[in-house]
Amino acid sequence: MTKATVAAVQAAYVLMDREATLDKVEDLVGKAAADGADVVAFPEVFVPGTPLWMQSPDDDWDDAWYSMLLDQAVVVSSAATERLGATAREANVYLVIGVEEREPEGSTIFNSVLYFGPDGTLLGKHRKLVPTWYERLMWGMGDGSTMETYHTPLGRLGGLTCWENRMPLARFFVYSQGIDIWFAPTLSTSDGWIATLRHIAQEGGCYVVGINPCMHVDQIPQNFPNRDRVWRPGKSDDPDWPEQGNSVIVGPDGGIIAGPARHEETILTAEVDLTNARAERNGFDPVGHYHRPDIFRLAVDTRPRPVVVGFEPFEEEANQD
Repeated sequence: MTKATVAAVQAAYVLMDREATLDKVEDLVGKAAADGADVVAFPEVFVPGTPLWMQSPDDDWDDAWYSMLLDQAVVVSSAATERLGATAREANVYLVIGVEEREPEGSTIFNSVLYFGPDGTLLGKHRKLVPTWYERLMWGMGDGSTMETYHTPLGRLGGLTCWENRMPLARFFVYSQGIDIWFAPTLSTSDGWIATLRHIAQEGGCYVVGINPCMHVDQIPQNFPNRDRVWRPGKSDDPDWPEQGNSVIVGPDGGIIAGPARHEETILTAEVDLTNARAERNGFDPVGHYHRPDIFRLAVDTRPRPVVVGFEPFEEEANQD
């Protein structure tokens, strides 16, 4: 296949309610598939929502919020990931979705993106390498073991999360894997963010799908703990929209082919043609004929970094046993 339809779902999560948000994911994936989507992508940490309102260093922490986040985070693998896989399988689509992830044991949250195939298989996950600014109060750091892209009949899928997309060496490593459709889930709402995505599209000769959440203040549950602190009225230039949206789909020439969409829940769709993407690389291939490996080389450590590592006993000790 050289052509496919991608869908960027700009929607509101159900704040800190994993099951209700998964209900919404099922509904939205079904709608996108009914409109012909082959790949459906959701925003950063969509399940069960972003904790950025918990992180401002000028406010006191709320233990109830963090306990809620731990309880509602997604474990890989779990009933929640099985449900996401079933959603992809029933709709016969590739599903790309951001989650608040935690290990089965432990209390650190990771900003992760999960990739599912149309048979429901979890193809893999990517953990954001560097949480931005005060995100580091909430999220742990990923490692090089989750920097994969995924070969599919639609082309090679992959990408980076939010400002990670501004890390030149991370981009280069993703380019080196021959990516065709790049997913950039984010919370960023600036015009500069759109410029970043247009640059990546041109630099990598690939399609870029930027996906934002969009949530009005009225969609915050009325009984949410300390609700008046969630969107910080008076500290935003758009106080009625805690999440304003900014989703966009960019072609490999850097041109915008869908969006940007703001202040509305919507599904952006666009046809991608891999022939066009690969043709763009004829003029500029950042990891091929427009690279100088005799001058520049990138070393990437793709080993996982577990917190506990077991060691085999020395040979002498093993023999004594």
